[in-house]
Amino acid sequence: MAGDNAVVIKKIKKGGHGGHHGGAWKVAYADFVTAMMAFFLLMWLINTTTPEQKRGIADYFAPQSIAQTVSGSGGVLGGKVMGQDEAHAGGAQSVMQKQSPPAPDSTTKALANGSGQGAGQNANDASDQAGQNGEFNHAAEAIHQAVQDNPDIANLSHQVITENTPQGLRIQLVDADGRPMFQQGSNEPMPYAKKLLEAVGKIVSTLPNRVSIAGHTGGNDNAATDGSWELSAARANQARALLQSGGLGSDRIYEVAGKAGSEPLLPEDPNASANRRLSILLMREAPPAPANTGLN
Repeated sequence: MAGDNAVVIKKIKKGGHGGHHGGAWKVAYADFVTAMMAFFLLMWLINTTTPEQKRGIADYFAPQSIAQTVSGSGGVLGGKVMGQDEAHAGGAQSVMQKQSPPAPDSTTKALANGSGQGAGQNANDASDQAGQNGEFNHAAEAIHQAVQDNPDIANLSHQVITENTPQGLRIQLVDADGRPMFQQGSNEPMPYAKKLLEAVGKIVSTLPNRVSIAGHTGGNDNAATDGSWELSAARANQARALLQSGGLGSDRIYEVAGKAGSEPLLPEDPNASANRRLSILLMREAPPAPANTGLN
């Protein structure tokens, strides 16, 4: 019979796990593409951000960021010697250093000796100093930003040096080869120097601190008529007038001085352009003395 020779085909159906593996690679690939997009976006942001903006971002996330010099002479370059090319360009750099909050040794000793009032005064002084440091840092960033945002003086950004010193915020406007702040041998400022000083005056006027202004001449100045001391003093006085044009009140001016070549920015190169400069010091003010409430 035909039924005796029938062939029976048995189909085995496997478990339905294969369908789950079909889309898993898509999820992994999507994660990879997202990570690569984030990476390239980060690289793009790093390349388009200016050094001042990067410093501002770092200072924003840092608990305390104080810019100060670490040189023994208190100079802007922090004891570093510029290369030959940089010396001819008249450029200079400030050294930025993060400083941790002051150690509580003095406060601990005062409490141990029973002078709790003195310890409290030290804490208040440290708090006032930290507050001034914060104001100085914001003012320095605002000055650099104002220079960069002004197309007439944006190319002078490398000639503006700011540093937070024990005396206060020092703002230095230095000469560069082919781009001096004043006409040679004269106290007449260049047109771009006038705009630069007025921009600085607008920022400085927002703080209550007194201002000290000093002029510095260099070995290449032709000061045969007035002399280097008179010339540097006349330039400092011109800077004072331009700062006041920018909004700085006359009652804020503490000192206008001519230093001639007595304090070169680059002592190892007396003829460097950067030695000819204006130094504007936003002075650190002592906290007001507490009122005397004692009975006479």
